[in-house]
Amino acid sequence: MLTGRSPSARSSDRARPDVAVVGAGPIGLAIAWRCAARGLRVVVHDPAPGSGASAVAAGMLAPVAEAYFGERKLTELLLASAARWPAFAAELADATGVDIGHRTDGTLLVGLTGDDLAEARRLWAYQQGLGLPVTPLRPSELRDREPALAPRVRGGALAPTDHQVDPRLLVPALRTAAQRAGAVLVPQAVTQLSDVDAQVTVVAAGCGAATLTGLPVRPVKGQILRLRAPDGVAPGFRHVIRGYADGEPVYLVPRADGEVVLGATVEERLDTTVTAGAVQRLLRAGVDLLPELAEYDLVEAVAGLRPGTPDNAPILGPLPGRPDVLAATGHHRHGIVLTPITADLIADLVCTGVPDPLLAPFRPDRFVGPATGGDQEPAVRPDRFAGPAAGGDPEPTTKGDLWS
Repeated sequence: MLTGRSPSARSSDRARPDVAVVGAGPIGLAIAWRCAARGLRVVVHDPAPGSGASAVAAGMLAPVAEAYFGERKLTELLLASAARWPAFAAELADATGVDIGHRTDGTLLVGLTGDDLAEARRLWAYQQGLGLPVTPLRPSELRDREPALAPRVRGGALAPTDHQVDPRLLVPALRTAAQRAGAVLVPQAVTQLSDVDAQVTVVAAGCGAATLTGLPVRPVKGQILRLRAPDGVAPGFRHVIRGYADGEPVYLVPRADGEVVLGATVEERLDTTVTAGAVQRLLRAGVDLLPELAEYDLVEAVAGLRPGTPDNAPILGPLPGRPDVLAATGHHRHGIVLTPITADLIADLVCTGVPDPLLAPFRPDRFVGPATGGDQEPAVRPDRFAGPAAGGDPEPTTKGDLWS
């Protein structure tokens, strides 16, 4: 990394940036901010900052609600990053004077029907088994907290430490903070890493990381809706609401300015077309949980591509055989909540060359096989990456993971 270089070596490469970050989403910009704040010379390559997955994300900081079976190490990383968010948000506000919509009202987890509630309770039991703060609530207790919930809602739970931020405010704030710290934005695309001239290159290019690095990052399509409360008032609820409505997972994220984000589908597809079927399903599920949404304005329907990985966890650290190239990608549905910890861990690695133990489960070499220089069997079968283009079902679903 950047430590241990002799004075003569440092003099000879004065013209080169210390760090080149490929990708100006929240992850790339936060890394650039952290590195520039440490006095490093940083350039960020991206022709359209903030135009990737973050432009579609809802901004839920939900390590509890997003704690799924078989993802314990990922849950630990989510919890560690969520714990950094209050200080991170405050520091960003101090650096920029921008309110990024950080709200700490908590999240209500709900089930509309008996079957929905049974499915939700199965997950809550797992989360409680991990020691996570999930408090079951009776229907009357739910409506005491959110009177706008439908009378049909059978029950739910409170995750008080699951919060939210507005990604569409976060990204411009991070760009401002990075530039004020000295980072330089280069509005050009990078098509191959050999075109980047820096001592350390950080690939934070979301789905584009696959082409640049060969890592198994695949696009996972998601469609979301943005509604607005009539007459410019705040939404009639304050908690983030996540739950099931007749088997459909759905979430609703209220903003102080009257916006409500309603999402989201999960589709193994490469396009960003908004479909009538997805819009219909999201609206039906949302209105079933919060009937007042039927009177809200529908102001946007949009689709984006999450950078998914075979194990749903991010890829963080040096590429095998390339210690000067660091991956910070594959965050899937967790890009916003993982922004602070990713930036800190990667900046520390850039500066010290010593990986934090938190990085160990997420290293790029967990996917390395003989074809990329490893000497063991591939960690993941190639057919795990097959999607609709290879004959899979192209219909959108809302099963499993959601936008965050």
